[in-house]
Formats: sequence, structure tokens, C-alpha cells
Amino acid sequence: MSRRTATRALLAVAIAVSLTACGDADDESEPAAGPTSQACETRPPTADAPESVSTDLAQRPEVPATDEAPPCDLVVSDIVVGTGAEAVDGSSVAVKYLGAFYETGEEFDSSWSRSADETIPVPLGGGRVIPGFEQGIVGMQVGGRRMVTIPSDLAYGDAGRAPIPGGATLVFVLDLVEVSP
Repeated sequence: MSRRTATRALLAVAIAVSLTACGDADDESEPAAGPTSQACETRPPTADAPESVSTDLAQRPEVPATDEAPPCDLVVSDIVVGTGAEAVDGSSVAVKYLGAFYETGEEFDSSWSRSADETIPVPLGGGRVIPGFEQGIVGMQVGGRRMVTIPSDLAYGDAGRAPIPGGATLVFVLDLVEVSP
């Protein structure tokens, strides 16, 4: 294994750990101050994407701030519909992502902050990332960009996990780069 491959493997593990669904109950680190929870509202599972999110997959996306109540359930918004292989349960995918807080649009993590070409591997159905992240990828096609709004119960729940405060609704912009069986 080359040094570059080893470095990428370690980075992928670090990213996967940061997106894991289960937090350590004994983790004494405090989540960063962030958005406050507000009552959710029922919405359809799909929505039109905000026009302000770039359709250029070579450009780092931005998540707009909103004063709307967060959705109670997962909501996906296709920004660019891909034409390649489809992500299905049981497949492994490579995605670029940007994660932000729903209310403020403030970024808390992204593959873009490491490199415009950085991707993370996600085995769909493997439970290695928060449920809403994984569910938001299913059905995408390679070459697609999707905004996924994830309610707290499909993210880090009431406990949170630094830097995500408890009860936070999250937004991810996902670019599907590769699908493998």
C-alpha cells in the first residue's frame, strides 16, 4: 500500500467516524453552540431545490439560510439529476458532500474543505453514517447533485455530537461520483 493510499484510507475512516450514527454516551465534549430547535412541519418527501444552490458540479455548493420551520421527515431536492449508475441499497458509493445547519446554512463539515476532488466511500445499507445521509443517497444517479434535509431523529438526535448540537436539523448537498456493486 502506498503512502498516498494509506493516507486516503485513514482520511476515509476519519470521515466515516465523524458521520457515524452512534455517538459515545461517555463523550464529554460539548457540541458547539448552534441553531436552536424549533417545531417541525410536515412536508412532502421531495421538494424543489433552492435556485441559489449551484448546478455546476465543479463548484463548491452553498446551503442557503432559512427562517422556515424544519421538516419533520427527510426531504430530498434534486439539483442536478444524474444519468449514470443508480445508488441502491447494497451498493457502495463515492460522494462529495457539504454539511450545514438548516437554519443558518453555516457549514460544519465538507469534503470540499479538503479538496475539490475529495470523496468519501459510503456502503449503502451498512449503517456507517447517519441514517438520513444514507437514505438521501439512495436513488441518486452518478453525476447528480442532491440537497438532503435531515431531521434530528435521522441525524444525531437530542444528544448531538460535537460540533452538532442536540436536536439539530442538518442539510447536506451531495454529489454522487461513483457507484460500485
